[in-house]
Amino acid sequence: MKLYSDIGAQRFRQVFGDLLLVLWIWGCVELGQLVFRVTDALGAPGRKAAEAGDGLAGDLRRLSEPIGKVPAVGDQLRSPIDGAAGAAGKLAQAGRDQAQAVEQLAYVLAAVTIGLPVLFAVLIWVPRRIRFVRRASAAQRFIDDAADLDLFALRAMANQPMHKLAKISDDPVAAWRDGDTEVIAQLARLELRTTGLKPPRTATTQ
Repeated sequence: MKLYSDIGAQRFRQVFGDLLLVLWIWGCVELGQLVFRVTDALGAPGRKAAEAGDGLAGDLRRLSEPIGKVPAVGDQLRSPIDGAAGAAGKLAQAGRDQAQAVEQLAYVLAAVTIGLPVLFAVLIWVPRRIRFVRRASAAQRFIDDAADLDLFALRAMANQPMHKLAKISDDPVAAWRDGDTEVIAQLARLELRTTGLKPPRTATTQ
């Protein structure tokens, strides 16, 4: 598998782009974690209210038990305390619900902060890299020695812009048919550079 180009400038752009993608993903993850922490902190009042409500409800229930044992009036005295304990329990549950809602919002905002920029960058860069790897890996299997240059010279005449072909020869097709090794080598080198490969060392294309 051919991951990077043999051409220096192209290889530099590929390596730089890969590193930039990694740094971009890392930055988005760090930003997403920051967004989560900041948003989740907004649920602190709800968590404190839940903690205080649970504590108050527990204290009132513990208080109501001995009061309920008072002869004759125990149930009457216990009733408002139990009511207050129930109200404290509802306050605690409301606090938990608020904290849970804030936590869910924090997860959603963090996921959006991380996911959208990363997805955007991946959709732009990764398909381009995959195309290069597939094209270069396939081409590399056909470029073993100078005899293979004919194939790439033919591809150059089919794929390369006319103005680039004209710089090599006024009639590249005729030169290719006549077996002009210099023109064939230049055409092949043109196509190989586009693919990210260099001609085989045995070829006189330098």
